[in-house]
Amino acid sequence: MQTDNLELKKLVYLYLMNYAKSQPDMAIMAVNTFVKDCEDPNPLIRALAVRTMGCIRVDKITEYLCEPLRKCLKDEDPYVRKTAAVCVAKLHDINAQLVEDQGFLDTLKDLISDSNPMVVANAVAALSEIAESHPSSNLLDLNPQSINKLLTALNECTEWGQIFILDCLANYTPKDDREAQSICERVTPRLSHANSAVVLSAVKVLMKFMEMLSKDLDYYGTLLKKLAPPLVTLLSAEPELQYVALRNINLIVQKRPEILKHEMKVFFVKYNDPIYVKLEKLDIMIRLASQANIAQVLAELKEYATEVDVDFVRKAVRAIGRCAIKVEQSAERCVSTLLDLIQTKVNYVVQEAIVVIKDIFRKYPNKYESVIATLCENLDSLDEPEARAAMIWIVGEYAERIDNADELLEGFLEGFHDESTQVQLQLLTAIVKLFLKKPTETQELVQQVLSLATQDSDNPDLRDRGYIYWRLLSTDPVAAKEVVLAEKPLISEETDLIEPTLLDELICYIGTLASVYHKPPSAFVEGGRGVVHKSLPPRTASSESTESPETAPAGAPPGEQPDVIPAQGDLLGDLLNLDLGPPVSSPPLATTSVQMGAVDLLGGGLDSLIGGPNFVAPPAATVPASLGAPIGGGLSDLFDLTSGVGTLSGSYVAPKAVWLPAMKAKGLEILGTFTRQVGSISMDLQLTNKALQVMTDFAIQFNRNSFGLAPAAPLQVHAPLSPNQTVEISLPLNTVGSVMKMEPLNNLQVAVKNNIDVFYFSTLYPLHILFVEDGKMDRQMFLATWKDIPNENEAQFQIRDCPLNAEAVSSKLQSSNIFTIAKRNVEGQDMLYQSLKLTNGIWVLAELRIQPGNPSFTDLELSLKCRAPEVSQHVYQAYETILKN
Repeated sequence: MQTDNLELKKLVYLYLMNYAKSQPDMAIMAVNTFVKDCEDPNPLIRALAVRTMGCIRVDKITEYLCEPLRKCLKDEDPYVRKTAAVCVAKLHDINAQLVEDQGFLDTLKDLISDSNPMVVANAVAALSEIAESHPSSNLLDLNPQSINKLLTALNECTEWGQIFILDCLANYTPKDDREAQSICERVTPRLSHANSAVVLSAVKVLMKFMEMLSKDLDYYGTLLKKLAPPLVTLLSAEPELQYVALRNINLIVQKRPEILKHEMKVFFVKYNDPIYVKLEKLDIMIRLASQANIAQVLAELKEYATEVDVDFVRKAVRAIGRCAIKVEQSAERCVSTLLDLIQTKVNYVVQEAIVVIKDIFRKYPNKYESVIATLCENLDSLDEPEARAAMIWIVGEYAERIDNADELLEGFLEGFHDESTQVQLQLLTAIVKLFLKKPTETQELVQQVLSLATQDSDNPDLRDRGYIYWRLLSTDPVAAKEVVLAEKPLISEETDLIEPTLLDELICYIGTLASVYHKPPSAFVEGGRGVVHKSLPPRTASSESTESPETAPAGAPPGEQPDVIPAQGDLLGDLLNLDLGPPVSSPPLATTSVQMGAVDLLGGGLDSLIGGPNFVAPPAATVPASLGAPIGGGLSDLFDLTSGVGTLSGSYVAPKAVWLPAMKAKGLEILGTFTRQVGSISMDLQLTNKALQVMTDFAIQFNRNSFGLAPAAPLQVHAPLSPNQTVEISLPLNTVGSVMKMEPLNNLQVAVKNNIDVFYFSTLYPLHILFVEDGKMDRQMFLATWKDIPNENEAQFQIRDCPLNAEAVSSKLQSSNIFTIAKRNVEGQDMLYQSLKLTNGIWVLAELRIQPGNPSFTDLELSLKCRAPEVSQHVYQAYETILKN
């Protein structure tokens, strides 16, 4: 070890690295040599010593390494500094606490400002590595100054240094579109780099920052043009790299098809492409298909359908069908191409063609049914379940146009028990359709199939469907016709697009395994370490928000809102990004990517219906409304002698309404209401399982809302919810959640998760649950505040048909924390002066006029004054609700 020969020293250090783990006690003896070598005049030896120290993963040695490492981090030679930077990340992996105590992380942050680009790149790489294992720590505190240093270093680094810096830039969110544009301009030259990893990292940065640029900018168009050539160049590499490039291009084309819309030809398949490249190219061709290039694409696809590779031919035939569905003008040509392919009589080509023609019928009803005769000629050659099911669907759907439909279906019925479930279900439905269209000729046939499905089958799905049809036909044939022959919705163009929020997350992972798998890292990385959910930056105020329906603001015009309630932003995006973990008490679930379909944000939340098999409404006369709320008014309430009866105090509680109907939540029905008792707000829920499977793992999350309402505890459903079981839960709420102005102001968007799926609904909460107990102002303060609030903030309302006197009104309102400060009589009218305070500190002052002792005049006049006038309408609704119930 003491040798001066550099080659020999390298070998000795290599030997040490390999054997230190098995003999840690012996390794300690080498520490003195490391310390000495860190002082060596030769920078290569200093770097070699510090690199070897980092690679010896022995706990006992780490503390001896701190001093030499500290010196090397400040070494005058950049080669030593860059080696020491990586050593900090290795040491952090062994002993994180030691690295933090010794202040190495601050030294690493200083190295980002180093004059040598390679040192900067290694410091960024080390900090990124450490930050990934500690997502909560804000190590890479990026700001415009540090970004500028990184961009300067970018031009002079090695290729891997550039990748580290570009990946770091991709995690930064610029403050506005001008900064985003300036970063894009400085990153664009990397697109012409020879290393494909550098190109993909640059594409990732540009795709992310383009979100913030307005489409009207000239620069936006220029950037789109610059992105196409490097992506095309990647396709001239070897097949494995081509595949990675194609998987990434697939994501880019779904996000911004305009980048490659003129590059269709590069995705045409070559004869010597491996099958995995062919299939991927085919997928991208369909995504880029448009009216302008459809003739070219169809000619190619027809050529592919005569290839020898069966999988590829099948996919090509499906692609022709997808083109017909995507580009309406081409449907005619696609259908005739498919008919030509059917004439080839190649078994698997015919079967795929029939499957896609079924979809074309769904997309364009009553247009291409003339081809049915040709399809029927090929019935005998169908042996795959999907093709048989498709053909049966066509015969059933168009039975009135096929003279021998009953004979065709009867042919299938002969081997009913040998068919797959898919075919049996389709056959059952088709024969019922045929019966409803030609009842006299097919009575025997329908009885035969119903008997086979219900009595002779042991498949529960088939039996259930058979019994439903049987009962429908025997009790109400008209209803049966409406159900079975109902008009079908047209199928959508792109059924295999990645769900938008997942796509946005995958765009942030371009150039990594996630972009090849098309799954977020949480789906395939074991353990939570290093998995951070990423999303694209929001569009800035200066850029338009027509990019996607999710970003359209739905709130009031900005600039007219008080500071208390920030403006509304990306609501749907927020709800989709909710990370609905399992309940705290249960073990963590295996992380999988939850793909959500179309989200019904208003999932019946406003249908004020009480119902369901397990709900019994209390008799109105005997139970006071407030009994539904949790008890907790104290002794003074129990002995409240003024009312004559010992009622429980507390604000008015509305009866439970259906917030989420079972049909919209796969069998989960949610009824609910809100209560406020002794300063605490709760959401009272009634969950009913109307599905056939047990429900577990409930969790709940709220979207940001006007008053920061959020669950104060997890949703506790202590036992699994069995079918037809109902459970009542009181979920405590607080008002310390994220705030965003909603439209209407009291709108609450909720996501509920269970083991089946995630469901969304929205509901309106009554504002009086936010009236706090210390809302009584003293008189002087009331007068001063009333004068101080400008007159234009005063709102006038009428509460009709409310035959209560001043005392009854005052007492009723006080139980909901609306306090009477003074009362006087002016010209025979009782005037009540009242105050209330909302949870976010907004005061509302009220003047209420009552006509006492006049049965013909029962309207009350309400004047409200408030510094945030948009709450007045909702406060008036609260008054009306409380006084009339």
